[in-house]
Amino acid sequence: MDNEKFEKIIEHLKGELQSIRTGRAVPTILENVEIDVYGQKTPVNQLGNISSPEPQTLTVEPWDKSIIKDVEKGIREANLDLNPVIQGEIIRISFPPLTEDKRIELTKIMGSRVEDAKIALKNVREDLVKDLKNKKNNSELSEDEFFREEKEVQKVVDEYQDKIKKMSEEKEKDIMTI
Repeated sequence: MDNEKFEKIIEHLKGELQSIRTGRAVPTILENVEIDVYGQKTPVNQLGNISSPEPQTLTVEPWDKSIIKDVEKGIREANLDLNPVIQGEIIRISFPPLTEDKRIELTKIMGSRVEDAKIALKNVREDLVKDLKNKKNNSELSEDEFFREEKEVQKVVDEYQDKIKKMSEEKEKDIMTI
């Protein structure tokens, strides 16, 4: 069985969870931010260095200093609830400590993204089982082979559900840690 679809679900969820802010400044939060420069949208990490000099601060240092205002504007408009400030040739982003209400809100957002991944996993499982049923109905699989294959599909789905659960628990711990 090809696990590519399952891996894509996990990779997508990783990206979604990385974009959710925690109490620390983590460069991956800017990973999906695209900046409108040179007539096209470009990921911010391809336009300069992103670093975290302090636990509550990120800095972005564009290689081309002429686009610093574009980068600052793109980060501001990325709906990440960030407030970038230009300081000379760098952009500084401070992460204020999260309030309890904000932590709860972020946990809910995370929960909805995790639920989307679980639904996607279930849909892939249903498609695979449907294919197996079609093969059984077309006499390409015997009854025993069908049940063995179905059990194998469920085993793989269970493994990926465990991965999703683990990722969810780790992210929730990050969000709730003060």
